[in-house]
Amino acid sequence: MTDTEIHTARTPRAAPAPVHATAPAAAGPAPLAPAARLWPALGAVYRAQLSRARVARIPLLFVATFQSIGIMVLMRGVVDGGGGEEARAVVAGSAVLVVAFVALNLLAQYFGQLRATGGLDHYATLPVPATAVALGTAAAYASFTVPGVLVTAVSGGLLYQLPMGGLWVALAVVPLAGAALAGLGAALGLLAPRPELATLCGQLGMSAALLLGVLPTARLPEPTLWLRDLLPSSYGVDALADALGPAPDWASVAGNLTVCAVTGVLALALATWAYRRAAVR
Repeated sequence: MTDTEIHTARTPRAAPAPVHATAPAAAGPAPLAPAARLWPALGAVYRAQLSRARVARIPLLFVATFQSIGIMVLMRGVVDGGGGEEARAVVAGSAVLVVAFVALNLLAQYFGQLRATGGLDHYATLPVPATAVALGTAAAYASFTVPGVLVTAVSGGLLYQLPMGGLWVALAVVPLAGAALAGLGAALGLLAPRPELATLCGQLGMSAALLLGVLPTARLPEPTLWLRDLLPSSYGVDALADALGPAPDWASVAGNLTVCAVTGVLALALATWAYRRAAVR
């Protein structure tokens, strides 16, 4: 190796000149889509759940209506017709029992299964407020019971020879009692740790609506009447029973409907809180 080659090998090579390339500016986060407003989201959830209920729940609505009419037929053997207090209590309680079967029992099972299978994660990924999911589902299940309630009330009125002039009150009882029972059913399904317990709670709630709503209050012991006052649907039963009388006390009807509406708001608020609690887990 020559001296020139040795000198060249020992001399460090000059570093290449830095290239001052202009780096593209870091892009900011993509703007998020605007959050869905409550009422449009509530309407979308309501329509979706109502369509689902029409497909999957029609046989169960038939069972609920047939069950209520069967109870009225059985009670006809021990309760006289003609517009008495006991007859009106049986008819009103049987009509509201349809709401309890669907809005309380089935909704508790639905949310219990939805929580167990991870279905709440699907709703959590949608830009839909939690209030819209809880209220929309409850409203769909409650309004789904309208045909069954009307068929039961008309059948009971004919069976017990009741005046039909106040039957229109059932159209107010269904959304108010339905909201209370649906909110309670949704809360039971969302708070139950297992779907089996949600089903059990729904069945117990429906049984309470049957025993405390259909049976005349004059035949219930005093401690049972205290439990009846805690059942939201009992106020809807009393309102409809008063309206089916020969001389309805409209002040009492309005008072019972008001209490039913207040309990409905509280039950739906509880369902919304339970949904938020279950969705973040």
